[in-house]
Amino acid sequence: MKSKTLQITLVYIIISLFVAIVCHKLLITHFSKTEYFFIFFLKDIFFIFTTALFFKYILSKNEKRNVAVFKKLKETNEEIKESNEKYDIVAKATSDTIWDWKIQEDSINWNKGIESVFGYNPSEVGKTSKWWFDKIHPEDSIRMSIKLYSFIEQKTEKWQDQYRFRCANGTYKYVLDRGFLLKDENGRAIRMIGAIQDITKQKEEEQRLKLLETVITQSKDSILITEANSANRRIPKIVYVNPAFSQMSGYMSNEIIGKSPNIFKGPKSDSEELKKLLRAIKNEEECLIETITYTKQNEEYWVRFSMIPIFNSEGVITHWISIQRDITDEKKLETEKEHLIRELTQNNKDLKQFSYITSHNLRAPLSNLIGLLNLIDDIPIDNPELEEILNGFTKSTHLLNETINDLVKVIIIKDNPSMQKEEVSLQEVFENVFNQLSFQIELHKPIIKLKFDKVPLLNTNKAYIESILLNLLTNSIKYKSENRKLKISIIAEQIDHKAILTFKDNGIGIDLERNRDKVFGLYQRFHNYPDSKGLGLYLVKSQVETMGGTISIESEVNKGTTFTITFKN
Repeated sequence: MKSKTLQITLVYIIISLFVAIVCHKLLITHFSKTEYFFIFFLKDIFFIFTTALFFKYILSKNEKRNVAVFKKLKETNEEIKESNEKYDIVAKATSDTIWDWKIQEDSINWNKGIESVFGYNPSEVGKTSKWWFDKIHPEDSIRMSIKLYSFIEQKTEKWQDQYRFRCANGTYKYVLDRGFLLKDENGRAIRMIGAIQDITKQKEEEQRLKLLETVITQSKDSILITEANSANRRIPKIVYVNPAFSQMSGYMSNEIIGKSPNIFKGPKSDSEELKKLLRAIKNEEECLIETITYTKQNEEYWVRFSMIPIFNSEGVITHWISIQRDITDEKKLETEKEHLIRELTQNNKDLKQFSYITSHNLRAPLSNLIGLLNLIDDIPIDNPELEEILNGFTKSTHLLNETINDLVKVIIIKDNPSMQKEEVSLQEVFENVFNQLSFQIELHKPIIKLKFDKVPLLNTNKAYIESILLNLLTNSIKYKSENRKLKISIIAEQIDHKAILTFKDNGIGIDLERNRDKVFGLYQRFHNYPDSKGLGLYLVKSQVETMGGTISIESEVNKGTTFTITFKN
């Protein structure tokens, strides 16, 4: 294949020969001396070939020069293409947003990072620095602008700053912006190329770590951080202590860092607790102990000492965090509490013993008194004053006997919290109570409403439920209103797995605003009745709670009282 230079030369020769032949033909036609024309024709052919060779030489030179220039341009284009590819790869790998700012023209171009990182469409991105600065957080904009333009004026090559850049959705991201300044031959800043890196996660982590640091430094508990590994069966060496530790132990951080917490061990330290701690460290598991430890001044104090292992992402332990709390005061209170419990337990035993002895020793004289009074009933007494004295004595004796019987019941309940339960018919229980109070009921003739059909049977202790109803019914009759007919209603309902017994009357009631906290107390009286002992409601509450139930009261003076008793049935 002939080169373009040879093609052009051949075309030149052919055209020149054609022109020369045509011209010579015309001259021969008009002139007679053909021999001279032939000589001139040969001369023209020689000239044509000579100039053709010279023309070929020049074209060949130009062609070589053009080939060299083309080759160089091709190499340059390849280098530019490779550089652009590297630039795109680096931009994608780093997720940076690259910007190119032509300072004199105030023209700025952004790469695809402005879209992928900040969410802006190409149509939304401005071409001037104003658009850039408008997206900077107002609190950062002035500071950043002053710093940037100061950098440009000083003509320093490298610049960086941190600020908040607004995204397309209106939120802000923390960014690290780094730029490189280009200058012309006169040192004038003409161009700046930079990269914006999203550091929001790093900034949030930094703020979180600062918050954690503040918590640790301000904590009232002593906090230690130790190395991961220990040697010679010792707790690992300390690498950090917070101010609370220095305040608690007396050791400053520079005195304790690099040492093991074993130095706090002393004569009264619990060796078993320390062994437990060392086993936990060996097994890389969390541990909590309590022991006596010692300050720098060799003063002992109680400490609650925890060790928590810290693992990296690969599951390898890197450090231990220890949280220590001075529990000396807590231990003192605990000791005092145990001492008080022992004293109260002993006092309770003594009181029980006293109650048993008192009730036992009083029963015999009371029985004798009651027997003597019964004998006196058969003897006619003519003196009215003596008869009145004996009646009062008899009444007081029977009241004392009832009080002792109630006290014995309370002692039995408190001393025997467990009791046998059985299926009890509420109707049958009430009939027994009715029979015991037949004289009072016949005397006062109250209107009694019973409704046990929803809970015919109750799983409870028969003697206790009978005693409860007996006490409540007796109180209703005793504290009835003189201004209206006594009405009493006893209703049993089943709600879910609970039996609710409601006992309601329209008696004189109790002032709960003054006495709510004392209603079920021992020896609490709310009315001036001579035969009131203050034991009934205390006994009722004790019996209800012994059976696992609860009792509540609602009452209003001169309107009546309602007791609500709840059992699991």
